[in-house]
Amino acid sequence: MAYKREIILASASPRRHEILTLARIPHRVLTAPADEGAVPFPAGDPQDYVIALAELKNNALFAACGGEIGDTPVLSADTVVWSPEWRRPLGKPRDADDARRMLHALSGKAHEVWTGVMIRSGDRMSRFAVSTEVRFRRLTDGEIDEYVESGDPLDKAGAYGYQSGACVFVEEIRGDYYNVVGLPVCRVAEELARLGE
Repeated sequence: MAYKREIILASASPRRHEILTLARIPHRVLTAPADEGAVPFPAGDPQDYVIALAELKNNALFAACGGEIGDTPVLSADTVVWSPEWRRPLGKPRDADDARRMLHALSGKAHEVWTGVMIRSGDRMSRFAVSTEVRFRRLTDGEIDEYVESGDPLDKAGAYGYQSGACVFVEEIRGDYYNVVGLPVCRVAEELARLGE
């Protein structure tokens, strides 16, 4: 059963909007600026990092628009690609060269996609993170160049979109597909139902 109460999605991500629409969770988008650089990355701990980013976005929206929100549940999320080899997150690439560097680093290896989520419903809150393992086959320089030139990776964490052009790079996935796209919707639906009880 779909969650029936309208929520606020505190994210401008079209992919998160699409996932909630697919899940038939009624929502509207409302965002506020948040300085993600203010959240330091704790070495080797992507879980705490993505939860802190989701909380930052949620708090920023309440600070800017609290009166507009009332008791409507607010969902915020942030996704990073985490390279166990580099021990740090790969966010959105700065430019095409940065995208190429990331894709070369992921080629032929497994990495983790982490999404942190915060849901605030009145005075009740839920914070959690979900991890999915993704393995890329070995990519050629030509494949990487062609993909980067398409423009698809430039607005995506880790410089790839599993749901778009990079689907042909993925050899194996272990875990929640929708988490890789940007929102672990199964867990989100469970938490919304729990907070609504």
